[in-house]
Amino acid sequence: MTAETRPPLPDGLVAVVKRDCPTCVLIAPVLETLAAAGELTVYTQDDPAFPAEADWVRDDTDLAVSWHHDIETVPTLLRVVDGVETERLVGWSRPAWEAFCGTAPLGEDLPEHRPGCGSLSVDPGRVDELRARYGGTGLRSRRIEIARLEDEWEAAYDRGWSDGLPVVPPTETRVLRMLEGTSRSPDEIVAVVPPDLVECTVEKVAINAVMAGCRPEYLPVVLAAVEAVCTDEFNMHGLLATTMGVGPVIVVNGPIRHRIGMNAGINVLGQGNRANSTIGRALQLVVRNVGGGRPGGVDRATQGQPGKIGLCFPEDEEGSPWEPLSVWRGMEPGVSTVTVFAGEAPRIIVDQLSRTPESLVAHFAEALRSVVSPRLIQGFDALLVLSPEHMARFRDAGWSRQDFLAALTEASMIDTDTIVRGAGGIAEGVPEGLAGLRLPKFREGGLLVVHAGGGAGLFSSVIGGWVNGATGSDPVTREIRP
Repeated sequence: MTAETRPPLPDGLVAVVKRDCPTCVLIAPVLETLAAAGELTVYTQDDPAFPAEADWVRDDTDLAVSWHHDIETVPTLLRVVDGVETERLVGWSRPAWEAFCGTAPLGEDLPEHRPGCGSLSVDPGRVDELRARYGGTGLRSRRIEIARLEDEWEAAYDRGWSDGLPVVPPTETRVLRMLEGTSRSPDEIVAVVPPDLVECTVEKVAINAVMAGCRPEYLPVVLAAVEAVCTDEFNMHGLLATTMGVGPVIVVNGPIRHRIGMNAGINVLGQGNRANSTIGRALQLVVRNVGGGRPGGVDRATQGQPGKIGLCFPEDEEGSPWEPLSVWRGMEPGVSTVTVFAGEAPRIIVDQLSRTPESLVAHFAEALRSVVSPRLIQGFDALLVLSPEHMARFRDAGWSRQDFLAALTEASMIDTDTIVRGAGGIAEGVPEGLAGLRLPKFREGGLLVVHAGGGAGLFSSVIGGWVNGATGSDPVTREIRP
């Protein structure tokens, strides 16, 4: 049944009730009185025999009448003329019912007023299902029939929709609920997703967000991430096709971090927080299921890494003395954003003894020289995740982000004679034409720094990047639209 097959109401007085409503039970004698006079038809939501087994009582346990006629409270009394509702009355009030029905007295032995109860058609546990059943969903994606004895979780895996972990079956009800997380139209084109260059709508993203386990309020973040990776600058196609084990890393900034309950503290890069875990996974499922980016197909990673299931985390802006990553990258303060970075798996940098910013930055420089390879420089970026205890060294010394980056750049300068091809008996290295120079490990702007992690522990992390620039990938920052 759809909006086009809205069930008609009979002319006269029509009441909608349910047995599980004390007010409806209270006025049952009034309903029988009106029905005996031939003036009333009753629709009952939960018991076809309430208030009586009679031809004037009609079964609405499927809630079709209640849903289509916007019944929010029971009892509701309607006046219908030529099949059209002209008036309605909610709850019980003897004077109002007498005036409405033109009959008096009514229910003389009843209390004069009683409020009604919530209609089953607006029950939070039913409303999404009813909308999917009767509302004309508007969803354009094709429906997949599942055999009666087929397990829907196994069916999703068998059809290739999974990243190897169970996915939530994307029923119409769940997808409609997910779409409530954004004001954007379901048929709006979000991006053209590589490698197959398929137009991806908001609806398609919502379907994959359901499968990933997202809540509706996460959907705007997933949409922004899809937009960001499907740009020429980020080069998602190249990221899939490379044999290097890299994938999109999502850093979230702005007020939405708190609104959706993201974790920027203990175990920030690990498991345990639903938003962190599912947003990155939803992005990867979009690339897989819409764009066709499956391992063994276009995805040619030699070894891969766990972050390719999905890696998303927020910056701890409030705990940092520096401007957020998004502001450093040119966004306005207070704007919710995603920054996507083509990264490998995180690895730990341990320093439990440095008590000055100079000592710690020199140690960071040594550790960062090994990103991708100590013998390759400037062609690969990195994302440094500074923990609160390490950040405290720079806060206490009054260092700004610019001070930190300048000191780190100087500390990471490399004499290219030591890393040219063949030096030290190692064939890998920079071309011989770069010999005799002193160069920094990273290109200008090639080291992204964010603050996140638990308050205890002298550990930071670095996420090495893929090839940067025109032949590789550049970080992309996008505003999160509601």
